[in-house]
Amino acid sequence: MKKSQVKWLLVSVSFSTLVLLAVLYFTTDESTLEQLQQIDPGFLVLALLLHVVALVFWALRIQMMTGSLGYRVGFRHCLNLVFANMLVAAITPSQAGGEPVRIHELYRADVKIGDATAVVIMERVLDGIVLGAAGAFAMLFLGSYWSSLAAGVSIVMYAAWVLITLFVLVFVFSVKNPDHLKRFLRRVSGWVGRKWKMKRIESFLAAIDREVDNFHESLGRFVNHGRMGLLWGFLFTGLFWFSEFIIASMLLMGLGQPPYFIESFVVQLIIAVIMMIPLTPGGSGVAELTATSLYGLFVNSSIVGVFVLLWRLILYYFNIALGLLASLSIVRREIVVRTEKTR
Repeated sequence: MKKSQVKWLLVSVSFSTLVLLAVLYFTTDESTLEQLQQIDPGFLVLALLLHVVALVFWALRIQMMTGSLGYRVGFRHCLNLVFANMLVAAITPSQAGGEPVRIHELYRADVKIGDATAVVIMERVLDGIVLGAAGAFAMLFLGSYWSSLAAGVSIVMYAAWVLITLFVLVFVFSVKNPDHLKRFLRRVSGWVGRKWKMKRIESFLAAIDREVDNFHESLGRFVNHGRMGLLWGFLFTGLFWFSEFIIASMLLMGLGQPPYFIESFVVQLIIAVIMMIPLTPGGSGVAELTATSLYGLFVNSSIVGVFVLLWRLILYYFNIALGLLASLSIVRREIVVRTEKTR
């Protein structure tokens, strides 16, 4: 890792650790030890296994989507690039920062750079569509149960769903009218540039045009050649998010609490959207505070801090460990490749 990456990793881990310590300090009381005596380690292990299964679904999504474009990328390679992606996501603002790693690793597997970019872009599009559909399901089919949720959760849920819906609408609009989208983004960027006196606004506008073209070209690749890849992508995207969302309920049961399946589903959906906003490296601090605030509405206050700690150990610290191991294997491979080229 570069020195700058190590620095940001330390910043991210340190910030997350400090917030977790603060959460534990303010939520632990005399009854916490009594609650901890009811821990069922089987559910905690199951929660960890569910996260591993979710990452397997992610790797299968990449493998099937690249396969639909005519490439054969091994499952082990796909799984390793997912793990390596986890490390980069932990040191970049939000958790959606590992795209360059995935593109690079697909390129190393002899996938053309344009097709690799198409796969990674469509991954994010599928995430947005699935999360948007999940939000719509939560609001339309939960019925009267929705009114029993805390008012704060309902408001945040509506706001999160609106954001995801706007993302999907922009996606649909850009499919049919890429030139219109370019003009709209250029106007918005020009207004922002004048308002905030942004420097190098022209290069920024050029980047917008380039990204819109890349997005439209990526969609064309899948519509023309990889439709089955999109279907597999939808399936594995749904399985990925279901596995990730159910982890919290397993942890709650492991701590002797009710699973709160519906409440937890709603909260996890909100957190998933918030974590995509570039606020802090890896979403550190933001995830802990958001989870504590929302789960504190229905989980016993004396155990919510321990719950958030276990949840972040699985979804953040475990990811970093996997990412470090995967990155070491990639570095070792790159050294071997360079050595062979110099012979």
